[in-house]
Amino acid sequence: MNEPGPSPRRRFALDVRLVIGLLLVAASVAAVTLLVGAADTRVVVYAAGESLAPGDRVDAGDLVERSVALDGAEELYLGVGDIPDDGIVVAQPVAAGQLVPVSAAGSVDGQRATSLVLQLAGPVSTVVETGSLVDVWSVALPEGGALDDTQAGTPVVLVSQATVVRVLEDETLIAGSGGAASTVEVLVPRTRVARLLQAIAQGDALAVVPSGLPLGSS
Repeated sequence: MNEPGPSPRRRFALDVRLVIGLLLVAASVAAVTLLVGAADTRVVVYAAGESLAPGDRVDAGDLVERSVALDGAEELYLGVGDIPDDGIVVAQPVAAGQLVPVSAAGSVDGQRATSLVLQLAGPVSTVVETGSLVDVWSVALPEGGALDDTQAGTPVVLVSQATVVRVLEDETLIAGSGGAASTVEVLVPRTRVARLLQAIAQGDALAVVPSGLPLGSS
């Protein structure tokens, strides 16, 4: 009796339609991945972990990183890697949680501003607050004269666009106009410090005027 020969191996029939389907699925997944990656334009920038005031010196460890989509405004904010090893000096107020604008970052090596406390001759405008830009004016008074004295000198601008650090009302000090005087702390260029101190020593009447009014102010 003849023994049966080995059974022939089954050949795997490759379904062309299956292959095409798999290729289409793979292509779709790749396309979606590329589209999602292209649409994700988030960048990592710094935000303030706590409120920052003008004159504060901070480094990267004092800030927190945030991944955000800025829609082309990336250059306006401080990105990771933009802070030098010796840190930065804050040039304008930054609220806690707020992204740190590039305009708020001053160089430590080139620090050109310092803060001075000024006793004003009268109350400060209600639109002047922390972070406001103001012009510091001075009027030379005659010896023993008052602010409304006809012999008072011509008002002059001592500092333009000084940054207000804080405003302190002092109701115990009566201004020449009969109102409560104010005390303000301002950030001024070092080149103007001597002139300001001279005006203070001479007893000149000082005032601050907003460099620009907020929208909606009258």
